[in-house]
Amino acid sequence: MTYRYEHTTKTVEENLRAVAYGQIDMALAELDDAEMSVQDKVHQVRKRCKKLRGLVRLVRGTFSDYKSENRRFRDAAAQLSQIRDAEAVIETHDDLIELFDDQIDKMAFSSVGDRLEARQEDILAEKDIDQKMAQLRADMVEARDRVQKWRLSEKSFAAIEGGLAKTYRRARNAMAEAREEPTTEKLHEWRKRVKYHWYHARLLREIWPRMMRAHINAADELADLLGDHHDLAVYREIVLSDPAAYGDADEIEALIGLIVAHQSVLVEDAFLLGARLLAEKPSALVKRWRAFWRTAMRQVAAQQHALAA
Repeated sequence: MTYRYEHTTKTVEENLRAVAYGQIDMALAELDDAEMSVQDKVHQVRKRCKKLRGLVRLVRGTFSDYKSENRRFRDAAAQLSQIRDAEAVIETHDDLIELFDDQIDKMAFSSVGDRLEARQEDILAEKDIDQKMAQLRADMVEARDRVQKWRLSEKSFAAIEGGLAKTYRRARNAMAEAREEPTTEKLHEWRKRVKYHWYHARLLREIWPRMMRAHINAADELADLLGDHHDLAVYREIVLSDPAAYGDADEIEALIGLIVAHQSVLVEDAFLLGARLLAEKPSALVKRWRAFWRTAMRQVAAQQHALAA
């Protein structure tokens, strides 16, 4: 069930299928959990789909079904994105108010929170949600049936080398583009690329757990910084789409000021962390992780030989 390769006991192809089965089975269990709210189910299953996309992207160069599987998991996650977005904007509002708790009168922004909750209730009241949830479950069942047929054209590190390099290179390029023009769109694109690299690092953590842990944590932190920036941008857009519905002009102006101020800090922190996380060229990172992989394999072989002696 764990989102990682057991590369010392399974082939890359076996790991691909095992991790996929684990994520799909957890998605189905969450969808069938009568005690989970619709919001939580959507949030969890969307995360499973993103992990599955990260999984197939790692082997994209040797997996002939990559494009179709990536598209299917993307489309499955998108079906109920509006529900997750409505929940996320409430969380973003609450976090922002809490962050500036000692500088503002929280009650001055209570109307914003109330309006966001009413907006969420309207979305949850839509008649086709049950149908979409049923479709999402059907998509997961169909995906599980396909997994048994997944095959790779390469073995060992060669099966993942191309996907690892491409995702990491895209993260570096997206950072450079965002630095040159730090728009909401470019920062969000950077975040998506970092997130996929984070998935890949998590999948490969066993090649050297102590070293990989720091890399994984840094990628996670960077993705969170950029994710928070994007959530604030969406929050700002929603409020400004109908400002009178969320409060009086002075309150909304003050709220936008808080959003912009926090976004500025997030961007600065993201570039500082990104410069460290993405310092290596793709060829250097792949070479280093390949060495970790091969050393781990030799270690396991030596242990198995010792047990057999």
